[in-house]
Amino acid sequence: MRWIHACLLLLAVLLAAPLRAQQGALPITVPNGVEGSIPIAIVPFAWEAAALPDPTQIDQVVRADLNRTGQFNALRKEDIIELPTRASEIRYPTWRTLKQDYVVVGRVLGAEGGGFRVEFELHDVLKQGSLLALSLPARTGEFRAVAHQIADLVYEKIIGVRGAFFTRIAYITAQRIGEARYEYAIWVADSDGYNPQRIVWNSEPFLSPAWSPDGRSLAYVSFERQGGHSIYIHELATGARRLVTSFKGINGAPTFSPDGGSLALTLSKGGNPEIYLLNLASNNLTQLTRHFGIDTEPAFMPGGNSILFTSDRSGKPQIYAVSTSGGSPERITQVGDYNARVSASYDGRLLAMVQGNRNVYRIAVLDRERGGAGAVRLISPGPLDESPTFAPNASMVLYAAREGNRGVLYNASVDGAVRFRLLELPGGDVREPAWGPFRQR
Repeated sequence: MRWIHACLLLLAVLLAAPLRAQQGALPITVPNGVEGSIPIAIVPFAWEAAALPDPTQIDQVVRADLNRTGQFNALRKEDIIELPTRASEIRYPTWRTLKQDYVVVGRVLGAEGGGFRVEFELHDVLKQGSLLALSLPARTGEFRAVAHQIADLVYEKIIGVRGAFFTRIAYITAQRIGEARYEYAIWVADSDGYNPQRIVWNSEPFLSPAWSPDGRSLAYVSFERQGGHSIYIHELATGARRLVTSFKGINGAPTFSPDGGSLALTLSKGGNPEIYLLNLASNNLTQLTRHFGIDTEPAFMPGGNSILFTSDRSGKPQIYAVSTSGGSPERITQVGDYNARVSASYDGRLLAMVQGNRNVYRIAVLDRERGGAGAVRLISPGPLDESPTFAPNASMVLYAAREGNRGVLYNASVDGAVRFRLLELPGGDVREPAWGPFRQR
């Protein structure tokens, strides 16, 4: 495998490779019984509203959300033998017999104005008491979003960290149209791949979508302008686009600073791919790296004071860090001959990257608080896995993989114990996912 992360023009060629689109959704399977996972029962929610029931199965969405973190082992629906809908109906001995630590019950009620009210409760089976009891408003078409919010609240109450299910992902697709034409598109979907919406599309490729910290915009690379590629910032609500850079040569790999005021990006306008910092208010450019090697794929560390990037200055691709105020880069990765395309967790402790060995490319997670080879954990099987991106709470990693001659997306728990493929996404060949920030609840 060539270093496609370092050369945007080569990646554009790869994007145009023959594709095989598949239709329909695939079953999502999540292995139960992960060692150390928390047993929890999500009881089917009762529909107590006068209107016809919404087809969304709230319990099913919550169950799948919790399971894909690897931290929970939600009881299978077919193993639930009682159907309480509120605290007064819960018989704790039943759930102890089923070896459950927690149980979630709920119901959907009508609300004024034609809407609905989703009430749910989280109960501690061992302590026989309520931990959480809340009501969330909902309208037709919003029940999946409400289910993700319920999963977030349950996760946060038990784990102590904010849940990341009520978030969005972005990704790129390439689909063959006719004999020699392709359509490329950028999509935004729920964190589990449902409700995909096409944001922008063209007959020329897109690359490297990156979320703004407020979740309102995406930065990306487009080849639509004659003579090369350019970087745009795209406002999701309005569709308005701002051309950011269109220098001769490479304009690539944009990523927002944590405060949203700057973009780190790769430019070769000086003849060699280097890391630059662009102030979005003043359009001032600051060059951060100067080396004859290829420097690309910047990623901000929390706080915005340093930037991780991929460089082959040591002979093979490795991860380096450079201060946003300049200075000499520091090599970060010491294990593995090939490390590229890094993503940092919200606290900077974990780094997800592509690690290559003998033409097999897998997703690796580096724990910077540990030393030696044990600091790196491989969480995907390969052979061509790429573009890892952390959930905003660092509980999961989303990445792209190849199955046959097409690209698909996988979600893996951060320890690699659980991995599942997102449902079949529209738009053909799928690649380059980017996990968005937390959304306002």
